[in-house]
Amino acid sequence: MEFVTTETVPGREIDESLGIARGNTVKARNVGRDITQSIRNITGGELKAYSELLSDARDEALERMADDARSMDADAVVNVRLESSEIANGGSEVIAYGTAVTLK
Repeated sequence: MEFVTTETVPGREIDESLGIARGNTVKARNVGRDITQSIRNITGGELKAYSELLSDARDEALERMADDARSMDADAVVNVRLESSEIANGGSEVIAYGTAVTLK
């Protein structure tokens, strides 16, 4: 399964557009992580635990988008986009979406 952020897959021709493929996940922080990260926030520097949490969430959202595209018998997903938003206190949603296509 190919993902691209462009309208076409380089070197390939789109045969058919199948619709929107999407995948999302909601991840929540935990109390232990919040305590250690709040200390890091005071001293400065990267909040690595949160970076890892969001990275894992992006990977999971992309994999779910790929599963959705496969269910449509797609070869690729074009115009891929990722968005994140806060859902309640301490929870973030990451969504991946794009257009599922077949290639010639």
